[in-house]
Amino acid sequence: MTSQMDTDEQSIVLPSSTTSGLSLSLHPLPILNISEHLTRLKLQTRSNSPFVLGALLGTQNGREVEIVNTFELATEEGRDDLVDHDFLVSRRDQYKQVFPSLEFIGWYTVASVPTYRHIALHEQFTGYCSTPLLLVLQPSTITSSSSDITGQTLPFKAYEPTVEIRDKKTRSVFIEAPFKVETGEAERIAVDWTAKGGGGSTSLESHLQAQRAAVKMLHERILVLVQYVTNVIAGQIPTDHTTLRSLSALIASLPASENKGFRDEFNTEYEDVQLTALLSSLTKSTNILNDLVDKHLVLIGGSRDDRTVTVRRRGIGRQGMMPGDWAMHP
Repeated sequence: MTSQMDTDEQSIVLPSSTTSGLSLSLHPLPILNISEHLTRLKLQTRSNSPFVLGALLGTQNGREVEIVNTFELATEEGRDDLVDHDFLVSRRDQYKQVFPSLEFIGWYTVASVPTYRHIALHEQFTGYCSTPLLLVLQPSTITSSSSDITGQTLPFKAYEPTVEIRDKKTRSVFIEAPFKVETGEAERIAVDWTAKGGGGSTSLESHLQAQRAAVKMLHERILVLVQYVTNVIAGQIPTDHTTLRSLSALIASLPASENKGFRDEFNTEYEDVQLTALLSSLTKSTNILNDLVDKHLVLIGGSRDDRTVTVRRRGIGRQGMMPGDWAMHP
């Protein structure tokens, strides 16, 4: 009985001979979010296989779909098979205000293979999207034996819903949809920063290190070319005219850096930078001097006000005396 049930559950996914015409692109941010979600739930629940549920946000243009972002979903208290729709709508609307171009396009979970349980969950999302996608993280498919890290595939599988007619009955099934990882410049920088340990170094240090590595590589290649030309001149290696013509064309394409026009322009730029730095220093010194003068005026003004009030009080006391009092007070 158990074997038959397992077979039925695995048959939720159509065989690989059935292909999906969906063009799916997966960005790095959903990969990081789902992985972080699973890791955090493992630590919180102290379980190796916690129930993970979340929504997929992205864009869809016909059969071209991009998964750009994700957010976590909640279930009804004590019922993992019922989605908290109020929470889903609230979070979706919040993301819509920040990212108006992103739409709800599916959901994600963690499992080895989709089962009938996922079909029941999937039907609850059809009210938000006509054909919601399913993205499954499969940690058990990670292979650590391969030494080629770049050759390893991601433990993710995407599924597109469809309807199968079987024994004159219709049922909801999934078709595995191939996907590609697509990254932008900002995403590459973020992923590289995360891979290096986050705040281990500042952005300036990372930028300088990248520049240093690029200059070092350029220097090494120039040394190789110089050594090649030296060996050709010395007759140690045969002359390759094709390579020499390429080197000549490369040198000719470099801008002239020792002519009078370049030197004049360089001096002008250098003087402008120095003047800007001097102007910034003078402005800062002027602001400090201005603050000092303001404080001095406030201090002096306060002392004068106190003296004026004292003199006025003495004058009022003199004027308040009766005429007969002048004789008593010299």
